[in-house]
Amino acid sequence: MAEKSLPSVNTESIEEALHRLSKKPGVKAWLMLDRTNGAVLKTNGQISLVRPARSSNSKTSLPSPTGGSFSTDVNVNTDNETQAAQELASMVWSFLSTAGSLVDEIDSEDELKLLRLRTKKQELVIVPETKYLLVVVHDTPPV
Repeated sequence: MAEKSLPSVNTESIEEALHRLSKKPGVKAWLMLDRTNGAVLKTNGQISLVRPARSSNSKTSLPSPTGGSFSTDVNVNTDNETQAAQELASMVWSFLSTAGSLVDEIDSEDELKLLRLRTKKQELVIVPETKYLLVVVHDTPPV
């Protein structure tokens, strides 16, 4: 996956936290997206197993930045994997924008801090930070 550095963020501590996150039981995959445009900065896990790429048309996907300082935790970097990550990122970006608009409409002085989307098969946890969005996909815990 193409990667981009995050300015003024302690990259080593982020790398360490992301590495620990990828080792947690039940975590299937995660994506780090650029907060300004939703572009995929970094991924871990096989996104195509969570949500296979469906579009052969890259016009609907978000930009994918190049260059950077993050190392990759997995060597899966196929076109299908990249496409799947970009498509999932686009859907998350749309979901986050809609949720953010809802929060603004309810109370313009409030802000979105965390989103959880739970399905029968998995849960997406979306954490909007100042410079990036972290999306974690994990198994749905038993009820």
